[in-house]
Amino acid sequence: MGLHPEFEREQILEILRAGVATPGQAPTVEEMPRRTLADKGANGPTAAHVIEEVHTPLNYAYISFTTGSTAFQNVVGVTFSEIPDRSSASLLAFELAGITSGAKGLFTYPPLVLVFPWAALRELEISASYLRRSTRDAFLLAIIEERPDFIVGESAFINYALQDARKLGIADCLPPVSSIFVAGTPMDLGLIPIADELLGAKVHDLYGCQEFGWLTMDGVPLRDDISLAKSPVGTEYYELVVGGLPMSDSFPVSSKGHVLNSEGKIITYRRMRTYPDFEVSVLESPLPNAEVVQRVARTILRTKARIVKCSPNVKVRAGRTLLKLSLSVSESSSCKDESNMVALIEGPEKTRLFDVLGEAQVKYEMEKVWDPAYTKRR
Repeated sequence: MGLHPEFEREQILEILRAGVATPGQAPTVEEMPRRTLADKGANGPTAAHVIEEVHTPLNYAYISFTTGSTAFQNVVGVTFSEIPDRSSASLLAFELAGITSGAKGLFTYPPLVLVFPWAALRELEISASYLRRSTRDAFLLAIIEERPDFIVGESAFINYALQDARKLGIADCLPPVSSIFVAGTPMDLGLIPIADELLGAKVHDLYGCQEFGWLTMDGVPLRDDISLAKSPVGTEYYELVVGGLPMSDSFPVSSKGHVLNSEGKIITYRRMRTYPDFEVSVLESPLPNAEVVQRVARTILRTKARIVKCSPNVKVRAGRTLLKLSLSVSESSSCKDESNMVALIEGPEKTRLFDVLGEAQVKYEMEKVWDPAYTKRR
């Protein structure tokens, strides 16, 4: 004699409940791994942000945002494949500045840690501290009470804070500081003498971005895949290109050198936004097929805010990557002479960043996350 249908259904439901309650399957929200601000090393206050939990894809080392000083902030995704090059650039900056293992850093703006990234600070066993509040008063108190070895922050903020110390009559309370790394905005040259006078600090001009990490210090490239392309901004200006991807920033290149280093030829404190923008076309790639190249191009547009297109005649399975930079000039533009507006970036050295992002895409396609609730096919 068979079981009553309702009893059978209840047995099945109990089995389902027991199975769902058993650990080791797809996780519950309580079982999901969590990456906090502290895990990223950026657990400090800013008045420009709200703390929000997000579902971050497992193929990203972390996500961040552009600074948004002149526009809405863009989401930045940083893949695990990018971390070694970003860390190497950061460690080189510390080495050039004489920052050694165990140093103590004071960061006036927590998201700057994500440009280093945090892995580089851990490798040097550098401790990072932040302001109690993102104010100049809090900055002065932090210097006096925490006595950092170096400071990282925006130059005008630090400059005016040090001027405040002088006006308040507490300049003699300030301890010596080895280095000040200024970043985020073009360097305020007025900081150089006051930093030396009040802190005995050497100022260093760091240029980089959330998308790609630190790129130059005091006009000297921190990566081997930095290129320069003639810019439409002016005859003395060049677009800075990292790993084949343009930064939308143009700088003068001078044989006289950077104000902080005569060997540094890229004058990063005289930055101008490039207009019209450069576009990148992939002419050749070691990737297996054009479809993968197109996916890499779309990924870069979405996570790095750079325009990359796949040439209709792209050569795949090539021995190197070949990228063409050209200006996105409309037919109505007054910029008709394009003779100096095109550059070819040839790999493997100078296309390193592009190639790393390509490798990350291929790896993702081979190791997709298994999640039955997300699977889009039977």
